[in-house]
Amino acid sequence: MRASLTRRACAVALLVTSTLAPAVAVAAQPGGNERQSERAAAHARLLGEKIVPHKLDFRGTTVGGFSGVDRNRCTGEYVFLSDDRSQLQPARFYTAKLDVDEAGVHSVDFTGTHSLLQPDGSTYPAPSVGDGKAIDPEEIRVDPRTCDYWWAQEGDRPKAVGAGPVIQPSIQFAGPTGAHLGRLPLPSNYEITMEERGPRRNQAIEAITFGSHGRVVTSAVEGPLIQDGPVPDLENGALVRVTRQTRDGRVLGQFAYPLEKIFAPSDPTSPWGPDTGVPSLLAFPDNPDRYLVLERTWVAGSGYKIRLYDATTRGATDVQGMESLAGQPVVAMRKKLVADFDTLGLSAVDNTEGMTWGPELPSGERSLILVSDDNFVSDAVTQIVALAIR
Repeated sequence: MRASLTRRACAVALLVTSTLAPAVAVAAQPGGNERQSERAAAHARLLGEKIVPHKLDFRGTTVGGFSGVDRNRCTGEYVFLSDDRSQLQPARFYTAKLDVDEAGVHSVDFTGTHSLLQPDGSTYPAPSVGDGKAIDPEEIRVDPRTCDYWWAQEGDRPKAVGAGPVIQPSIQFAGPTGAHLGRLPLPSNYEITMEERGPRRNQAIEAITFGSHGRVVTSAVEGPLIQDGPVPDLENGALVRVTRQTRDGRVLGQFAYPLEKIFAPSDPTSPWGPDTGVPSLLAFPDNPDRYLVLERTWVAGSGYKIRLYDATTRGATDVQGMESLAGQPVVAMRKKLVADFDTLGLSAVDNTEGMTWGPELPSGERSLILVSDDNFVSDAVTQIVALAIR
């Protein structure tokens, strides 16, 4: 889901008291106060940030729309995925060198760009072509075994029957220059249908991560499936599905992650309702059950709220066999707040959508690199943030 930056007002810094999510979450009322557990949460501090010039031209392409980032261990470079749906230039990714250390983010130097290619070797068309082959790229990960790229796209649920083709979400594999290598079979409840089930429009797969040294692929849908209940509001959060699979697609488990309720009321003069969801998650290298989860919310009149959580599937109910979570008592993933971006001292809190582990620091902390999606509009920024995590 891409929150429109042309409709937003200036962000308002809000301090939110956040505690842990309930060990048992009912789908109608998740996202409330969390109970303390023995597991200590990760802690984050700001190292620095760098703003990429708006609509920077790089090799004849428009830099921006960064919705995913990962670090390539084979090259030491970073890969950034643009969510341009081939409307400015063909759907693509960029490689870059980042100079990041305990003193901050010193430079961002782009080194290459490549189009994502279809199986026949052609680039992806814009949605306006209407042939059902358009994509909505949202996340990219470097395969820890091969250093090929795995990328996720949300597909498209038409606003109404007959309003356009259904385009299914997917997780695909690409070579270092974008050549199509294959795709991962997805669980059946990730399928978009024109019935009252499956992912909502613009709320399908935005988050994927490798775990267990590349043996496990974990993905999350951005918002609750239609059959799992309503989207969050001022009173209630929602449950979103997180799925663990083998590299060949076998589902190892599916779990309910408790998404927070909306943090502020919308400006009543705005035609836009709030946008909220999970745009990225990242496995901890040393724990197959533990993830950093990014929650991104936009509210008209209040701007963005970006929060980072330390979450675990340990002890959570495996919900892969449950058709609907609505009204069903399930043990949701437990989570603890790692950082509220309003408290980090950033120059702006914007549309942060991607994150990856960076290098270890002399302090023993691990760096975390995050990037925001500027949607190619002038009142937003492509912001690269570095945090230290311990």
